Amino acid sequence: MSSKELETNYNPWPLGHLPEEWQRSELSELQKRGYTWDDPREIIWMFEKKMADYTGAPYALAIDNCTDGIMLGLQWSLINGKIKQGDVLTFPSRCYVSPPMVAKVNGFKIRFEDISWSGVYRIKPTNVWDSAVRFQRGMYIEDSIQVMSFQIKKRLPIGKGGMILTDSKEMYDWARMASFEGRDLNKDQWDEQYEVMGWNMYMTLDDAARGLLILEDLEKENWYEDSQDHTSYAPLDDQPIFKDDWSYDSYLNKLKNR
Repeated sequence: MSSKELETNYNPWPLGHLPEEWQRSELSELQKRGYTWDDPREIIWMFEKKMADYTGAPYALAIDNCTDGIMLGLQWSLINGKIKQGDVLTFPSRCYVSPPMVAKVNGFKIRFEDISWSGVYRIKPTNVWDSAVRFQRGMYIEDSIQVMSFQIKKRLPIGKGGMILTDSKEMYDWARMASFEGRDLNKDQWDEQYEVMGWNMYMTLDDAARGLLILEDLEKENWYEDSQDHTSYAPLDDQPIFKDDWSYDSYLNKLKNR
């Protein structure tokens, strides 16, 4: 997608109206390194293209965090009939808490298995992989929805952010709109007829610029070791919130009755 393809009534520049001394410096630093753009959103696409090349994924979509990327992956699996609400999704008993939480609040039952893993694990029986703690050249897993994290402790520490890697153009196109309130940015919002239910999950321009700058430096390194594995996390299998008798409705009622 080029800036010429963007609908003309949407003007994302300038980015707010802050005094120069309060503005983040990433966009200026990109210009110093020779990057140019007609529309600032091209920065996000440049970051996605560079990340796709680095990981070996056909498509890469920048998002605001890894957990939201996992939710989009599960939603896509629902849309395509690979899973249905009420199905059991299996996670390692030792993993970060947010992926099973987002699965639970989206209507799935949760099971845990005691397995060893490093860098990535699959959310069974889907093809969604949590890759929050892996950052390697050529890391993309074929025929997967693989989600990365750029949280401050990760190899590419933007602060907060993530990337969906996929070889499905259809999934990529859907997730592009779903992560941006269902909008097609080639269309004027006043004329758009929404066909995709969306969320506010897109990556900001400043964060994408920071990701580009860091990735340029990281490309000189060859990372082979994962930043974390199953030993980094406490077991979740005894947590009451993940039991079958826990429901989001009962949770809300409990909060209301406090």
